Amino acid sequence: MLKGLFNIVVKEVKELVRDPKILLPMIIIPLIMFPLMGFAIQTSMEAAEEGIGKISIAVMDLDGGPVAENLRINLTNWNVKIVEIDDPDLTEAFSYVQESNLTGLIVIPSGFSQNITEGKTSELEVYAPFRGGGITESTSSSAVSSLVSLFENNLIDQRINERFPESNSTTVLNPIALSEKSIINGKGVDVNPEVLFGLVISQSTIIPVGIMMLLIFAMQLAATAVASEKEEKTLETLLTLPINRFMILAGKLTGSIIVAVVGAIAYLIGFSYYTSSFTGAIPTDAGVDLAAIGLAPTFLSYLLMGLSLFMALLSALALAISLSVFAEDVRGAQALVGPLSILFVFPMIFTIFTDISALPFPLSVILLAIPFTHPMLAARVSFTGDYLTAIGGILYMTVFTVIVLYIAARLFGTEKILTAKLKFRRFSLRRKK
Repeated sequence: MLKGLFNIVVKEVKELVRDPKILLPMIIIPLIMFPLMGFAIQTSMEAAEEGIGKISIAVMDLDGGPVAENLRINLTNWNVKIVEIDDPDLTEAFSYVQESNLTGLIVIPSGFSQNITEGKTSELEVYAPFRGGGITESTSSSAVSSLVSLFENNLIDQRINERFPESNSTTVLNPIALSEKSIINGKGVDVNPEVLFGLVISQSTIIPVGIMMLLIFAMQLAATAVASEKEEKTLETLLTLPINRFMILAGKLTGSIIVAVVGAIAYLIGFSYYTSSFTGAIPTDAGVDLAAIGLAPTFLSYLLMGLSLFMALLSALALAISLSVFAEDVRGAQALVGPLSILFVFPMIFTIFTDISALPFPLSVILLAIPFTHPMLAARVSFTGDYLTAIGGILYMTVFTVIVLYIAARLFGTEKILTAKLKFRRFSLRRKK
């Protein structure tokens, strides 16, 4: 019996991997597409950083006062190339900046130095040329404003030092020292919440997405496995073999799980590289001891996550096979299974962006009634320590899986697997004469 099951599993895996319609979108494309996207983003950011280091600014000084001169000196000290514009004609200046490689234009109005010296507010005009957009262009233009803000902070420091010679700008402007800490599992922890967010953001994003993609892949594979047999007229031959039909069902489930896991791993590898290309700015602290603050994964958390995901896979595959029985070909099976992806996408979105317990009660009930929500919640067990919720979800999915497997086994145990069909009526609008 086990030998027959092994042969069915090998047969299913070979057929699924040989199909280019499955191999390309599930394994090859994620390994190529996401790294290329990540490379494009990373290259753009590096170009933007390089562009910031080569800032050249046109300065039209209509004031000629000491504060304006101080601004030019500061820009030069900050390695900014200054291009002086003597002609007060703004139209000519705009055309010159637009056609050149200058980062921006600073117009210092008349009376600027006098107003600053007298403690008044004076407007400083900063123009950034638009040349089609892009990360490099937007970053460079914002760098000009940042430099002006830095000069403004220097002026503030100067005023404070004149008024409070024994103090500094930090203590005067920020008299309160804020110490941000966290509460984890009912205990106060001396860790900044932003650091914790940086530590768990990849897990809280990638894991639900990975679970969603794994379940979608698995359902599509399982539906294809049965429908392709019906379409190629090989299902009748398979059912006549001296093998228990439940073993055939188990073989198809196992083969689909193996290929789906490989596809999910390929997706996660590519997606992880993609997210790492732009999450480097997220604050993290390698010195945080996750075990000391109770956030390190334990053997029990890994066990619950694995059981939850396994039950979700079984139920998704059994559900897909049960539906694919009513399809005549692969396209029909995919059409039947496709709308079920909402059962994965809906929980994935909510588990990424919010806590289900914080949602309105009716919406929480709907999400918890969807069995595929629970493996995504179980993925957070390591961070929340809520083992009872994970265990309850596993029990709920077990009941759901048993029911779906029973239906699939009954369909495989009868001739309905060969004769069952589900046709959709086509509606047409005819013009009345």
